[in-house]
Parts: sequence; C-alpha cells; structure tokens
Amino acid sequence: MSHALEKTALRVGFISLTDCAPLAVAKEQGFFAAEGLDVTLCRETSWANIRDKVMLGALDAAQMPAPMPLAATLGVAGPRVPMITPCVLNLGGNAITVSHDLFRQMLALAPEALREPPYTADALRAVIEARRILDKPPLVFATVFPTSTHYYQLCYWLSAAGIDPLRDLTLKVISPPHMVRALEMDEIAGFCVGEPWNGLAVDLGLGVSLISSYEIWNNAMEKVLAMTEAWHLRHPQTTLALTRAVVRACRWLEKPRHRELAAILLSRADYVDVPQQVLEPALMGVRPHRPGEHGIPQPEFLVFGRSAANFPWRSQGLWYGEQMRIRGQLPPNVDVSAVVERSYRPDVFREAVAEIDMPVPTIDYKAEGVQHHAWTLQEATAPIAMGPNAFFTGERFDPVREAVHQQPAGRVH
Repeated sequence: MSHALEKTALRVGFISLTDCAPLAVAKEQGFFAAEGLDVTLCRETSWANIRDKVMLGALDAAQMPAPMPLAATLGVAGPRVPMITPCVLNLGGNAITVSHDLFRQMLALAPEALREPPYTADALRAVIEARRILDKPPLVFATVFPTSTHYYQLCYWLSAAGIDPLRDLTLKVISPPHMVRALEMDEIAGFCVGEPWNGLAVDLGLGVSLISSYEIWNNAMEKVLAMTEAWHLRHPQTTLALTRAVVRACRWLEKPRHRELAAILLSRADYVDVPQQVLEPALMGVRPHRPGEHGIPQPEFLVFGRSAANFPWRSQGLWYGEQMRIRGQLPPNVDVSAVVERSYRPDVFREAVAEIDMPVPTIDYKAEGVQHHAWTLQEATAPIAMGPNAFFTGERFDPVREAVHQQPAGRVH
C-alpha cells in the first residue's frame, strides 16, 4: 500500500441477509487483512440500529440499503448527518411475498392477474376493494425501513396498480430476520425483504413470492458500504482500503463454486443462521416463488461483481431521491441532485480500485430504464458488459435529460 492507513481496527455493521456475503467473505477469505485491516463484523438487529451506530461512531462503517446514506444526508426519517457510499455491495436480492391466505383471496378475485409470474398488484387491488366494501381494516404490509430500497420497491409496485400505499394499506417496519415470524403469526399479510427471508417463508409453506426486485427494476443497486462523511474525511486511506477489500470480495463471489462456499459460510450462527439449502437458491440465481416448487431461474437475481455492480451510480441515487419526494418524505424545493453528488462517491470508488485490474465507468450518470437486454457500456476505461436496467412499468429515467418520466396511467403520487 502506498499510503499509511489512519485506522486499522474497524467495526463494520451488517444485518443477517444473504447480501451481507461480501463483508463475510472479505473477513473470512482474508481480503480485509490483505489491505492491512483488522475488521470486526458486528451483527445488528435493525437498519435503525445500523444507521444510528454509524452516526454516533459506535460503528466505523456498515452495510446499508442504497438510499440510506442519501436519506441521512437529507435528514429524512432521522437526524441529518451527512453520509457517503464509496461502493455498492450488490444488485437485487429482494422480493415481495404474501401469506397463503392473501394469495388465495387474490386468486379467487382476479385469477387473470395471476396467470404467470411475475405478478402485478392488480389482484391485490381487487382484494383491497372487496375489503373496503365489507368495511374491513386495511391489510398490513411490512418493509425493513422507511428509506430502504424495499420501501420504495413495494410502493412503486403497488402504485403501478393504482394502490395508494399509505391510504389503502397499513405499512409497518420490521427487521428482516423477524419478517417470517410476523407472517406466521398473522401480524402482517405480506412484506418486501431481502433474501433469505422470502425463500424461508416459501420453504416453510407460509407464503408465495410474487415478484423480485430484479423484476421491478433490473440491476438496481441494493446494499452499499457506507460511513459518515466526517469519518471518511478523517480516514481517507482507510476508506480506500476498505472499499478495495469489499470489491475484491464481490469479484470472488461471482464464481459459482464460491457462491456455494458462501452459502456454507452464511449459514453459520454468527452470520445469517439459516440452513445452507435455504441460502443457496438466491446465491445460485434462483428466486423463490411457491411452496413445493424449485423457484424461478433468474441469473441476475443477486449480482455482486459483474455489470459494474460495485459502482455507485448517481443516476440511481437520483431515482431514489425522486421516490422520497413522491412518497412525501421531502419538500419540493430540496436540491436532491446536489445531495446525491455529496452522498454517492464514484470518485472515491475510482481511486480505490485504481490498482485493481478492472474496467471502471468514466461517467457518473446513465439513463435508467432504457436497456431491456444485455448491452455494453462504452464510457469506461474498457468496455463493460452490462445487464438490462428496465423498470417493469416501462418508465424511463434519464437524469441527463432532466429526468424524463413515462409513468403508468394508474400510478398514484
């Protein structure tokens, strides 16, 4: 290493999810140690705990949902503490799952909407309308945090079917490891969460997985490595070393045999603590669907190191900022673009990986929702093979052209 590290003993937080794999691999396969870092991985109980401990300095850095550093910098759903992300841990890996009882109601009222997956929320709208006529209380759905990818994915999916998430449902926050238990106890009718919790609900015969985050928005960034801006400014070389280690772990995870090893690793009690056979499908590119079935092959269900997966695209940060505005979390006069540039740091990423033999984008923004098939990014140090980035609604989000949207007619704002 060309520069001395400002700090070598680090505490990095994570939640028990399949996509904590890059951190676990970086620890167990020696990628942290190779960068001169002595990292203690700290399993936390909720995203609120993660955020607050990073803000207070009890954690040096952590795994976070991609919108969380932006939300913290804006002061959405909590204190305003500027945060940054120098790299993305993974793309995709979430799904929306409902209880068997709710799925049966959906099937009875709108079988045509459930002919083949991925399912729209049209059948759910039919159930909501029927319950309203009978004067029944709103169904309860859960996500993991008010400014998570999960929250915006669920709201986006619902709104495309004309469902107002705040008026037509009751939304509550539940920590990922507690989702399946809440479904089993009939505390909720459905949820949006990351793996392995959808797969476990299906495996236990408790629910049906309707649509994955990949199907909602192909290859969107999911979890990121994040720290406070102040911590980064005090420890710039440590930030670069931490980022390099994580990127090397993500590249390691792209080999199928390594995915199998990751399933064994994550099954340990100090990581995710669920059986290896529950963890493996998502890692091997199979998303959950219905009990008794093998799941739906989806090679890009969970991406760690290909398709420029680790690059913190500011265009995707802008889309999440727009969702915050749509969901009433931001006043209309906030300059989100300036905060996106402060929170998502492709400049730090490029500096960190300069000594790794890998192509890197030379642009910070790209049009989202325009690529429906595999394509090649030419604006890079070398061409990069990319996956599609389509939205299931057909929306196009082009920040270079002033965020032109083509919204479905039924969408509720």
